[in-house]
Amino acid sequence: MECSWKILVLLIFISLAIQYTAIKSLRTNMMSPCTKTMVENRCGNIKVTDDITRALCEDINTRQSRKHILIFATARSGSSFLGQLFNQNPDVFYLFEPLYLVQYTLANKQPAIDRLSLLGAYRDLLQNLYDCDFYHLENYIKPPPKDHVALSFFRHAASKALCAPPVCKQEERLEENKCAKRCYKINMTLASTACRSYKYMAIKIIRIPEIDHLKTLVEDPRLNLKIIQLVRDPRAVLASRISTFGDQYRLYQIWNSSGKMPHNLDLNLIKNLCIDYSRSVETAFSRPSWLKGRYMLVRYEDLARDPIKKANEMYNFVGLEWKDNLTAWIEENTNASVPYNVNKYTTNRNSSETPENWRLRLHFNIVQAVQDICKKTLSQFGYQSVDSIHQLKNLSQTLIEPREFLPFV
Repeated sequence: MECSWKILVLLIFISLAIQYTAIKSLRTNMMSPCTKTMVENRCGNIKVTDDITRALCEDINTRQSRKHILIFATARSGSSFLGQLFNQNPDVFYLFEPLYLVQYTLANKQPAIDRLSLLGAYRDLLQNLYDCDFYHLENYIKPPPKDHVALSFFRHAASKALCAPPVCKQEERLEENKCAKRCYKINMTLASTACRSYKYMAIKIIRIPEIDHLKTLVEDPRLNLKIIQLVRDPRAVLASRISTFGDQYRLYQIWNSSGKMPHNLDLNLIKNLCIDYSRSVETAFSRPSWLKGRYMLVRYEDLARDPIKKANEMYNFVGLEWKDNLTAWIEENTNASVPYNVNKYTTNRNSSETPENWRLRLHFNIVQAVQDICKKTLSQFGYQSVDSIHQLKNLSQTLIEPREFLPFV
């Protein structure tokens, strides 16, 4: 009896060892330069009968065939408009700032949470979302989803894919305002299923400070990830934040209206923006091997002035096919006569007038302070400084130097 028991344990151990070896072999192949060929040989040309191996093969084939895009930006830099350029394409599954849910939940649970822990949570969520695993997102949704159905999902209606069947039980895709009312419940299982049917997945984020923090995602060969970093003149970013985020920038509003800097004003809000910009672009311009063929820098000002040209360049970079509806959407959303203060979150603007309108809204004293803090950053991106109020307000003379930032190939 004792001998039989030992033999049974040995057989189980051997079986587990064989499965472990198979899994390890597949994952090793995924990390090799010959990934595609090896995956096809192992997963495509034989009949896989083992459940674990079959699941791995399906995961490999799905990830390899789908391309992933990350729009890497900061708040009030024009990222919502850039994201919509991908959201309008029917081949793209787009998500609008899912990291907001992580920040909101963890900050409430752990007010003193350290930066590394937060960054780790951000990367984990992005990894899962690029896998079309929406169940991981449930950890950050309040109230918690029941039977994988969420009663709320931050700005889900900004994604056309989440406003269309099978996620949204309507006959056709709904526009954002209608989707928010009719399809406010999100079934995570259906969202995952829909995600896997798309050729591309694009996610817009504004909460990861530096591009170095994305290295582990970029280096994962299964993701086939490409990053588009959007930057904007820090003076313009600050002007937009002052008018949009009243509570956080209340002291800046006082400074902007009076011209006198409050003694307790936190200049780190603008310092950190410029430090993150500079560090990211220094990393990219050093041309590290892990960013080769995976990074493109876009200035908001160039996108606003010639949106169709820049959109085509971005589409070419990620290998995405241009669709006829995109030209019409861009023309409709960049030639509007909407006053600036009607809806600060809309993507509907007169884009040719937007890039330097901040010069009429920002006090000269604030402009000087930002220029002192961000001198290096302004130079890196080709934004000229001003020395007088007249030069600041004279919109006939642009402060944007002509620069061409080519993708790192």
